[in-house]
Amino acid sequence: MTITRCGWVSDDPIYQQYHDEVWGRPELNDQQLFAKLCLDGQQAGLSWITILKKQPAFEQAFHQFDPAKVAAMTDDDVERLMTNKGIIRSRAKIKAIIQNARAYLTLTETQSFSDFIWQFTDHKTIVNRWEDYRTAPTSTSESKAMAKALKKAGFKFVGETICYAYMQAVGMVNDHTVDCHCYNKICELAREG
Repeated sequence: MTITRCGWVSDDPIYQQYHDEVWGRPELNDQQLFAKLCLDGQQAGLSWITILKKQPAFEQAFHQFDPAKVAAMTDDDVERLMTNKGIIRSRAKIKAIIQNARAYLTLTETQSFSDFIWQFTDHKTIVNRWEDYRTAPTSTSESKAMAKALKKAGFKFVGETICYAYMQAVGMVNDHTVDCHCYNKICELAREG
């Protein structure tokens, strides 16, 4: 039996597993949302499969994305990570994760990160009906609003396109194509506000 997936998925088992079990499923856990935002920021200028394959190394390098531990990282840590072949060795991107952890800690003093992130879709999943993944937008008014608010809160590598990819990944929008075997399951899981 052939399984139909979204057209962007390759035959790489890591990609297929990510698509089938993670992408588009509503995520509400603060730390998971933080980790995903940091990883999506690493994607800038690169393919998602590159980041996906490096995810375990990123998790190890950045304390499983524990915001308090990441926020405490120093310039010495940055220098050490610049020699870590398992991650993207971009000084700006490494520093962005640390800055994002600090911004996260400040922001979550007054509200949960989940509530902050999900406010941009009124705490519900936007369910789309794409027949071809290439017709889905790369940014929307919601992702633009999210990018603006995150930047204002001190986050880095959170442009409107990264924010839209993030919204797709964490289930704020269901952008699985209608013929994809995951589409109906994600519709069932969709948040209704």
